[in-house]
Amino acid sequence: MKLLHIDASILGEQSVSRQLTAAIVKQLLAAEPAAEVIHQDLAAEPAGHLSAAEFMAFQGVEPQDDATRQDAARNAQWLDDFLAADVIVVGAPMYNFSLPTQLRAWLDRLAVAGKSFRYTASGAEGLAGGKRVIVASSRGGMYGEGSPMAALDHQETYLRGFFGFLGITDVSFIRAEGLAFGPESRSAAIDAAVADVAKLAA
Repeated sequence: MKLLHIDASILGEQSVSRQLTAAIVKQLLAAEPAAEVIHQDLAAEPAGHLSAAEFMAFQGVEPQDDATRQDAARNAQWLDDFLAADVIVVGAPMYNFSLPTQLRAWLDRLAVAGKSFRYTASGAEGLAGGKRVIVASSRGGMYGEGSPMAALDHQETYLRGFFGFLGITDVSFIRAEGLAFGPESRSAAIDAAVADVAKLAA
């Protein structure tokens, strides 16, 4: 098994999503000790906004300078790591109802026509199916189904739609909500999420 572990939170040791991704990876490795793990910390090594030159490199246009060549090589490696992975564990904190820009920048390097999806006469077709994605979702408020704030969830809905576009239907969420509602709520949310992690099957 090849496991890709993605962290994006800017909060370091204070990050709940990082705590949860570490717990998820540990749980999966307990069942698959020989799994190959690649860890990418998008806050420590951010990609930055996708540039026109990087986009054109995905279309086969040779970069014209060393900096862009390095960026294009990194992007190609990220895409290769994603396509080779059997399981992807993604730390996705909610920032302002959506995702950290660091995570969005990584996702922008994955959606490449002819690699992870293609256009056909009947529409788009995902080419990255057969993978399992587990998202560690952390949110200060309450945005789950039925919540008064549910309409503002552009975090989990975006990720489910994005990975679905690439052909990935096995997408699950380990969620810690209400983290900003005080120490007791934070502790209870983390405990509940960690308990959900313990139920994950390899």
